Amino acid sequence: MSQAATHAETTETDVQAWVGRTQERRGALTPELAGMVGAAVGHPRSAPFDIRPGAPIPYLWHWAAFPEFVPLSELGPDGHPALGKFLPPLEFSRRMWAAGRLTFSGSLRIAEALHRQSEILSITEKTGATGPMVFVRVGHTIEGAHGGRIEEAQDIVYLDIPDRFQPPAAIPVPEDTDFDESVAIDEARLFRYSAATANAHRIHYDLPYARNVEKYPDLVVQGPLQATLLIEAACRHTGARPARFAFRGVHPMFNDGPLRLLGTGQAGEQAIDLCTGAAAGHQGLKATMEWD
Repeated sequence: MSQAATHAETTETDVQAWVGRTQERRGALTPELAGMVGAAVGHPRSAPFDIRPGAPIPYLWHWAAFPEFVPLSELGPDGHPALGKFLPPLEFSRRMWAAGRLTFSGSLRIAEALHRQSEILSITEKTGATGPMVFVRVGHTIEGAHGGRIEEAQDIVYLDIPDRFQPPAAIPVPEDTDFDESVAIDEARLFRYSAATANAHRIHYDLPYARNVEKYPDLVVQGPLQATLLIEAACRHTGARPARFAFRGVHPMFNDGPLRLLGTGQAGEQAIDLCTGAAAGHQGLKATMEWD
C-alpha cells in the first residue's frame, strides 16, 4: 500500500472520531511569563510593555499562558508533545500551525486566572504540491476572571517531510504600504520565543535538525512570533484596538536576515492588511486586523 493510501485510510477510518473532542485548561500570564514574551518580541520601535499584575495582556501574548508541562519522555522526535491525547495521531512526519482567526472582547489581564475551553472542530484531507496533507481545525474560547474573552480558531496542518526543501511559490511584498519596518531576527530571539511559549519544536533552535531532518535551509521563524510582531505594529500605527485578527502562513521565513513588517490600510474600511517580508522580497505571513 502506498504512503498516500495509508494516510487516506487512517484519516477516513480513524481520525474523524476525534472531531468534537474537547479539552479544558486553566492558566495565567504571570508577570514573569509576560517578561519572557516581551524579551522575545520587543524591538526598538515596539511600544513599551506594561507587565504589572492587572495590566492588559498585549494582543496574542495569551499564547504563553497555557504551557504544556510534558515530560521529556512524552516528546516526539521533532520536540512536539507526542500525539494521541488531544490532537489526533495522524501518520505524518511534520506538524505546523498554518493559520488562525481571533475575535477579541474586552481585555485579558496580567496575572488573572484564565480559562480555556478547546474543541476539535474539523479534520479535512487535502492534496498539495508536496502530496497529501490533513488540516485539523481547533477552536478555543479563552476567558479571563475580569470579563475579557477571545474566540480563536487554529488550523494545524499535518504533512510529510520532503526529500529536499521545496519552497512554495513566492508572493511579492506590496510596493505601496502605510508602514514598512525591519525587526532583527537571530537565534536568541527564536530561542526566547520558543522558551516563552513552551514550544520545543526543534526547527526553531536546532540547526542540524532543521537542515538534516526536516530539510529546511535554516532555522524557521515561528508563525506566532510573526503574528505577534505584526499585530503590535498594526496597533501602534493605527491607534486601534483590534476586534478581529486573521493570519495564515504562505512561505516559511528563516533566520537569514531582518524580518520586514508591512501594513496597508484598506480604503474606507476599519481594517489593515499586513504581512511579514523576507530580504528576498517575498511574503511569509499574511494577516488582516479589523476594528469596530
